Amino acid sequence: MANQMFCFQCEQTAGCKGCTGAAGVCGKKADTAKLQDQLTGALIGLARSTESNVHLVTEATDRLVIEGLFTTLTNVNFNSETIQMLIDRVEAEKERMVPGCFACGASCGRNDDYDMEELWGSDEDIRSLKSLILFGIRGMAAYTYHAQVLGYRDADVNRFFYKALFAVGAKDWGMNELLPIVMEVGGINLKCMALLDKANTETYGNPVPTEVSLTVEKGPFIVITGHDLYDLKQLLEQTKDKGINIYTHGEMLPAHAYPELKKYTHLKGNFGTAWHNQQKEFADLPAPVLFTTNCLMPPKASYEDRVFTTEVVSYPGMVHIGEDKDFTPVIEKALALGGYPEDMRFTGINGGEKVMTGFAHGAVLSVADTVVDAVKTGAIRHFFLVGGCDGARTGRSYYTEFVKQTPSDSVILTLACGKYRFNDLDLGTIGGLPRIMDMGQCNDAYSAIKVAVALAEAFECGVNDLPLSMVLSWYEQKAVCILLTLLHLGIKNILLGPSLPAFISPNVLNFLVENYQIAPITTPEEDLKKILG
Repeated sequence: MANQMFCFQCEQTAGCKGCTGAAGVCGKKADTAKLQDQLTGALIGLARSTESNVHLVTEATDRLVIEGLFTTLTNVNFNSETIQMLIDRVEAEKERMVPGCFACGASCGRNDDYDMEELWGSDEDIRSLKSLILFGIRGMAAYTYHAQVLGYRDADVNRFFYKALFAVGAKDWGMNELLPIVMEVGGINLKCMALLDKANTETYGNPVPTEVSLTVEKGPFIVITGHDLYDLKQLLEQTKDKGINIYTHGEMLPAHAYPELKKYTHLKGNFGTAWHNQQKEFADLPAPVLFTTNCLMPPKASYEDRVFTTEVVSYPGMVHIGEDKDFTPVIEKALALGGYPEDMRFTGINGGEKVMTGFAHGAVLSVADTVVDAVKTGAIRHFFLVGGCDGARTGRSYYTEFVKQTPSDSVILTLACGKYRFNDLDLGTIGGLPRIMDMGQCNDAYSAIKVAVALAEAFECGVNDLPLSMVLSWYEQKAVCILLTLLHLGIKNILLGPSLPAFISPNVLNFLVENYQIAPITTPEEDLKKILG
C-alpha cells in the first residue's frame, strides 16, 4: 500500500469513486497525495493546539493555515518538496503554540496531528459530512488568500478555519454535530466572498462590460493564467514599454474588465479556453505561461521549459517566482521566444473570435431598472445562471447545448471557467444587453448572489420565487463552498452536473434533495421543459 493513494475531492476522480492507485487522474502522484494528507493532518493538529491558546494566534498563524489549505486544492501543488516544507512550518508553529506538549510523554490530544486514514476509512455518512467541511474550507481558503494578498482580512473568516479543522478531526461526532458546521461553511464563505469582492473592486475598480479579442498579435508575449489579479498587475508593470504583450488564459479572462488593469495598453486579449485544454493549447506556444493559482496540469515535454509558477502553485523542475515578484525570467523567456511572426486569429470552441466579460454586480445593477421593466413587460421571461467549473468529461457538452436551446426571451448569467463552453456564442441582445453576461471568475460568485438578492427585493419576493434557475457545473473545491453558500441562503432547485460528487453519501444526498430539491442534470431538452413548464 506504500504506493497507493486515496483522493476523491474533484469531479474527475477515477470511476466517480476515488483515485486509489499510484497516481490520480489529475497527475498527482501517490507520495504527493499522502503528503497533502499529512499536511491536512498537521493543520488539524495546529487547530487543536489553538483551542485553549487563542491569544497566541497571530496573522502569521492565519496565513499559514490558509496557505496550507490552498496548497491542497486540486491542480495547485504537485511538488512533494514544497509540501514537506509547509508541513515543517506547521509543526514549528504548533511547537510555538504549545511548547510544553513536545516535552510531555503522555498525549492529551492538544497538539496531535490527525491521521487522514481515519477519515477515509470512517462511516460513509461521517466521511461525507467531514469531506464537505474540509473541501469547503479548502475552496474558501483560496478566496481568503487572494483577499489577504491585497491587505483585506476578516477575523470571523480566519477563526472559522480552526473551528472547521477541529471538526474534521473530531472523534465520535455524528450528523447532529457535523451538519450545522457544514451549513456554517456556506455562511462564512458568503462573508469571505464579500471580502474578496471588496478587495478586488476597491483595488482595481468596478468591472465594466468589455469586449476581449481572441487574436494574438505578432511579437513577444506572455500568457498569464489562474486567478490572482495582483500577480497580473505586477506583470503588467514590469513589462510596460518592453514590447511584450500580455494575454490572459482561463479564469484570468475577467481581468480585462477592471479599470485599473485595462488601462495597460499591452493587456491585449485572451488566449485559449478552459484550463483542461492547456496541454493541447500550450504545446506549440512560442511564449511563456505564468501560473498564479490553480489550475495547473502536469506540463508536457513540448512546453515544460516555458512554464513558470508563483504563489502556492508548484511543480517539480519548474521555475518558481518567489515573494519578491521579480518576473525577469518570464520576461527574458518571452523575448527569447519572440512570439508569432504574424497575427494569429484564434477562436472559442464554437468558432467565435471575441468574447465579452465585465458583467459583475456593479454593471448589472446599474441597469437594474431596465432589467426589471423588461421582466414586467415580458421581454425577459427567464434568467439562467449557467456557470461553474469546466472539465474534460464528455458530458459537459450539456452546458453548450443547454445555452444554445434557451429561448430568445431569456438571459444567461455565467461565471467561472464553465463559460468557455458557450461564451463565444452570439445569442443576440435583449433591450440592448447581450443575452450572455459573463460575471467573472469563480471568485466572483458573490456578484451572482448580489444580483439575485437585488432582483428579489425589486419584485418583493424570495430568490426561489424569481424566474431564475441555476444550472451549475462543478469540478473542484471552490465549487463546493459556493454550493454550500447557496444552500445557506436557502436557494432550492439547483441542477448540478455533470456528475454528483463521489464524497456525497446516499443519506447526505437524500438530505440535500429533501431540504433543497437539488437534482442532477439530465438532458438540455428535459431540463428546459421542466424549468419553463
